[in-house]
Amino acid sequence: QHWEMLLHSLGRCTKVWIPDPDEVWRSAEIIKDYKEGDKSLHLKLEDESIYECPVDPQGKELPLLRNPDILVGENDLTALSYLHEPAVLHNLKVRFLESNHIYTYCGIVLVAINPYEHLPIYEDDVIYAYSGQNVGDMDPHIFAVAEEAYKQMARDEKNQSIIVSGESGAGKTVSAKYVMRFLATVGGSPSETNIEAKVLASSPIMEAFGNAKTTRNDNSSRFGKYIQIGFDKRYRIIGANMRTYLLGLFYELNTCAEDFFYTSQGGDTSISGVDDADDFEKTRHAFTLLGVKESHQMTIFRIIAAILHLGNLEIHVESSKDTCTILNEDEHLNNFCSLLGVDYSQMQHWLCHLKLVTTFETYVKNMSWQQVVNTRDALAKHIYSQLFKWIVQHINKALHTSVKQHSFIGVLDIYGFETFEVNSFEQFCINYANEKLQQQFNLHVFKLEQEEYMKEGIPWTLIDFYDNQPCIDLIEAKLGILDLLDEECKVPKGTDQNWVQKLYNQHTRSQHFQKPRTSNTSFIILHFADKVKYESEGFLEKNRDTVYEEQINILKASKYQMVASLFQDENNAAPSTSIRKGTAKLSIRSTRPAIKSANKEHKKTVGHQAICSLCTSLTTQQIVKILNLYTPMHEFEERVTVAFIRNIQTHLQERKDPPQLLLDFKHMFPVLFPFNPSSITMDSIHLPASLNLEFLRKV
Repeated sequence: QHWEMLLHSLGRCTKVWIPDPDEVWRSAEIIKDYKEGDKSLHLKLEDESIYECPVDPQGKELPLLRNPDILVGENDLTALSYLHEPAVLHNLKVRFLESNHIYTYCGIVLVAINPYEHLPIYEDDVIYAYSGQNVGDMDPHIFAVAEEAYKQMARDEKNQSIIVSGESGAGKTVSAKYVMRFLATVGGSPSETNIEAKVLASSPIMEAFGNAKTTRNDNSSRFGKYIQIGFDKRYRIIGANMRTYLLGLFYELNTCAEDFFYTSQGGDTSISGVDDADDFEKTRHAFTLLGVKESHQMTIFRIIAAILHLGNLEIHVESSKDTCTILNEDEHLNNFCSLLGVDYSQMQHWLCHLKLVTTFETYVKNMSWQQVVNTRDALAKHIYSQLFKWIVQHINKALHTSVKQHSFIGVLDIYGFETFEVNSFEQFCINYANEKLQQQFNLHVFKLEQEEYMKEGIPWTLIDFYDNQPCIDLIEAKLGILDLLDEECKVPKGTDQNWVQKLYNQHTRSQHFQKPRTSNTSFIILHFADKVKYESEGFLEKNRDTVYEEQINILKASKYQMVASLFQDENNAAPSTSIRKGTAKLSIRSTRPAIKSANKEHKKTVGHQAICSLCTSLTTQQIVKILNLYTPMHEFEERVTVAFIRNIQTHLQERKDPPQLLLDFKHMFPVLFPFNPSSITMDSIHLPASLNLEFLRKV
């Protein structure tokens, strides 16, 4: 009946949107009243051409109605009469092109369009104009969001979090920087510590070491970061703490990037309007402000140069294709060893050989060309990862304060959704992280809001929104994509081809998984943002991402104290693989900081670490905080009791879980549990199966 009424409203002069293969959506006007039984609508497009649009009342395929002109340009999308894709896109387009407004509200969400140019809307006078104002009193702006978080923290005494999300190139990192700048200005420290300047100084360092030029984005974040800004009782900044995760490899910090393999894969290395020398000096100044000594700065740059030279090694294949060597006087290996202060002959040997240990003997095996390349790249990533971790630790040390923190505002800047012509393991991990963020958005905006309306007895028609939990299950559940990938990595002769074949066998019927018609080596995932085709080649090797024990030992023996110190905790990073009697034993290390495991036979893969880092809401130190990822901190607020926390602690200890999963009472602050226990049960909170925390549902 609803559709019949809508059909009869489609009279002459009604404006509608129709899909178009080139322009996506085109505006049109109905020029003939619809009559029951008509198979099409007669439309006139904006270029005066006539078009007949087929209608199917039974299939409910009707054109989407256009908003009245008086509403177009609204600064809040929820004020539109019709809120659908063409209405949203048109409203944003009108605001951006006709009024140069890059910000638009959509209820509690701020939508930002990247103008790809600097606009004079972020100066100090604009910050002070938004300070103290209510959200609706001023034009939409990132400062209004930051002010609302600051005001709610002070008024309601609730910790706040601001999530900056969007696809690659959307401008997330810049938005996060402006949020931090606003908070540093309005919450400036009254003391002489200049802590707000130090907080802001972390940005150029993290961008220099963690961002890269890609085909989509000149300053793309290749890592995720969560910055927690602490305030005292007067709501003045007293310190900050940064957590990072899923670091990719760097591309910047040198003016001759085109000369090195690692930094020349993205084509043109120059960026219009960017002065690398000036940015380098800003980075050096930021290091100094944060207390990094000149000698340590020089060592950092030496390590970076060494990694670049490592990527340029000439690997020579012998007559036997299974044997490779690096020449005695290889210029790049010589530079690598000289810069890091390590032995040339040892590194030359162990880059091309691996040690195998059996029950009765130890012997050395030659590696193939592909194995040497994989080993070299894994070593480069590992060195860089350890350096990056060192930098983050020193930034956090400089931002640490002994003053008791009263409250905080967290800013999450995560890498954006990516889809390129060729998508591999890196894009898979990034897009998986974005699926988790989208789930958080769905829960916060739709599920909880609607549950609250129903609880309060407010007349409400349930909105049918997209729930991406099935897509997340496809990736992380038992026998999901990552589970099957980990299993294939354990198979002695596992291959990318065998793994993708297992995906076809297991998931062909999934609504979020497809096998391409013309390929037996790739697979398609229907993400919330787009349909992405992933090439399976390299997934296994990137998921293992291992370096060998002997290479780490060489680095530990560096004559430079800082270089050696980067690898001193490696004994606990990932235990050697233990093989049963009669088989070979291979000593390997994870190239990323691994989660300690009680089962020494299981080495954590990159994919497994990705699940753990995402599912524990950015920290592995307090497992109970996993609840925060799925339950936004608002309404029905109750503090989780110590008894509840100890209950979890007891279960974990009885199960002999890794130390990181146990709670540290010395550093634990009260966790806010945002629901009345009578209104929700543990069974209704989604806990990833990979964590094996089923007992939480029984508490």
